[in-house]
Amino acid sequence: MAILSIRIIGDPVLRTVAEDVTEFGPELAKLIEDMVETMVDVQGAGLAAPQIGVGKRVFTYSVDGHSGHVVNPVVAASDDFQPDVPEGCLSVPGLGFSVRRPRWVRLTGVDMHGTPLDLEATGMLARCFVHETDHLDGKLYVDRLEGEDRKKAMQAIRNANYDSVAERTTTKRARTVESSFGGLGARA
Repeated sequence: MAILSIRIIGDPVLRTVAEDVTEFGPELAKLIEDMVETMVDVQGAGLAAPQIGVGKRVFTYSVDGHSGHVVNPVVAASDDFQPDVPEGCLSVPGLGFSVRRPRWVRLTGVDMHGTPLDLEATGMLARCFVHETDHLDGKLYVDRLEGEDRKKAMQAIRNANYDSVAERTTTKRARTVESSFGGLGARA
């Protein structure tokens, strides 16, 4: 297992819709093991594959005694909302804002072996499921902010200069693996 680098806002992989997982086997199992180890190491409640530079529909979670992973998740949500609470994100470090999330969600998908999963959640677990699924759809929690909170978040992001941090990270990774997305890139 390995602890992986977390991509931060400004990295294009975070704004790209992840692809469905179609191959199940040792590579997927290793990815999930590495994601769990990374999530635990950074004390996260969840981690989506794009956050570690992998454009696949996979996330891990550990909230209120519930932990696991979901491959190719689909969320169905209630029309009513839970009370807004501050939310943070490993890919937008140092910020936290209240986000409107559904009161209840049903999450379907499969595990690393292709076995169907059907989970229901409320509270923080529901919030986590929606947050991580958003990552797989190329969205960050700050995209869901409105009004003054959105203005404050965007100002904080500009002031933190995440773009230059992400650019340095991407450039460094590209030199070591020939592509900022982890695979071999085309050479000019």
